[in-house]
Amino acid sequence: MAYDSETPFDNIENAQDYLVLLTQAIEEAKQDASADLAIDTNSKSTRRLEAVRLVVYKLEKLEQHVKSSRRLLNDLRTLRRLLFEERSEPVPTGAANAKR
Repeated sequence: MAYDSETPFDNIENAQDYLVLLTQAIEEAKQDASADLAIDTNSKSTRRLEAVRLVVYKLEKLEQHVKSSRRLLNDLRTLRRLLFEERSEPVPTGAANAKR
């Protein structure tokens, strides 16, 4: 019987896919904010300039957290494969040559 996932986060692979999309969205937002920052550098509104700088900073922090989360999910996926023996054991090179 196949398991039908009810949410996009029912398994690690779906969560990883989501984080890939989130990373792309963050990168686009950073590019937009950086472009705004370049435009606003000549502006006389220091409040807006500081706000855009804060946006860029927060997006960079979010990007770091998402990258960390992706690594954690990858580690969890590896551990799950190890625990449930989902990954096949590599054949030692000496054993492969002995069969020939």
